[in-house]
Amino acid sequence: MDSFEFNKIAGAVLGALLFLMGIGIFSDAIFHRAPPKTAAYNLPAEEAAPAAAAAAGPSVPLPELLAKADAKRGETLSKPCAACHTFEKGGADKIGPHLYGVVARPIASASGFAYSDALKGKGGEWSYAALDQFIANPRGYANGTKMAYGGEKDPARRADILAYLRSKADTPAPLPAP
Repeated sequence: MDSFEFNKIAGAVLGALLFLMGIGIFSDAIFHRAPPKTAAYNLPAEEAAPAAAAAAGPSVPLPELLAKADAKRGETLSKPCAACHTFEKGGADKIGPHLYGVVARPIASASGFAYSDALKGKGGEWSYAALDQFIANPRGYANGTKMAYGGEKDPARRADILAYLRSKADTPAPLPAP
């Protein structure tokens, strides 16, 4: 094949590609698609302003929510947590530490797990209030934590999760008095 034949073939291929690209641009100009009204997957929203939270009405204290909490419902709600945590006694650490006996355990104390400096610097123990704050907004509780979970905004659901975590212990920690 000589260079003239090659130039004809290359020109035909490039011409066809240019024609297809032009048709695509032309059809996009004629048939404009509007963006979808709702997202296919709702991402966690940013934290609402404190004024909006105050306008929502009085909140129920955590001890009252814990008194009404359901550990079975909490087990269902904690299924997404199982991607990174284990709940069994003697369970291995995954991306996150094991959560068996986490209530009333010192913060950042699971042996062998590499905690973030944000959690190591917290000190204290995982009380119901501390766990509630952490589950609600992990980055707000310990800015710089490695935990990528966006948080659970519903206090009743958090109470159910806390009831489930309480049940995952040899000796469950006593509930705070309402």
